[in-house]
Amino acid sequence: MPRGPQQPPRVVILDYGSGNLRSAERALARAGGDVTVTADLSAAADADGLVVPGVGAYAACMAGVEALDAGPVIAERVAAGRPVLGICVGMQILFEYGEERGVVTKGLGLLPGGVTRLPAERVPHMGWNEVQAAPDSMLFAGLPTGTRFYFVHSYAAFGAGPGVTTCTHEEPFVAAVERGPLSATQFHPEKSGDAGAALLRNWVTSLG
Repeated sequence: MPRGPQQPPRVVILDYGSGNLRSAERALARAGGDVTVTADLSAAADADGLVVPGVGAYAACMAGVEALDAGPVIAERVAAGRPVLGICVGMQILFEYGEERGVVTKGLGLLPGGVTRLPAERVPHMGWNEVQAAPDSMLFAGLPTGTRFYFVHSYAAFGAGPGVTTCTHEEPFVAAVERGPLSATQFHPEKSGDAGAALLRNWVTSLG
């Protein structure tokens, strides 16, 4: 259903049993979205922007997505050029696989590569850290070099390439990805203060 020119973008946060989603709901509403938290796949398909959250274990998040049969909706949105934002483990499950404690779980395969344990002495990586934004990034537009965001994770994707923002915790890892309609952050923008608020405003504004 099309929205009027003065209406805020309709944002759906996909509720597949991943935990408390209210902080993300509040942050996206402050960023200018008309936000709904729901497991309704029709609403997820029709929204101007879909947010895929995620906390905890990769396998548990994928099990929740599969129980809801939400994978095809997410993939169809991306194929149609319709915006999706993954957050934390919601970013990780967009990759081809995740390996945790020797168990490999198939992901959604919308991003190449996999998610593995951080090769660092201090794990989890918890707290504020700087990111190196990808050139011409939409998510990080207007944010100065060295801006800090809030991370809580023990696993990550690795590698560089177009649209990849990195962070270093003893070793560089993927902090965010932007590939056409698909955006994702390893950190929690909803817990990242003014910087996270600015990033979410950039994303909501991009929804038109």
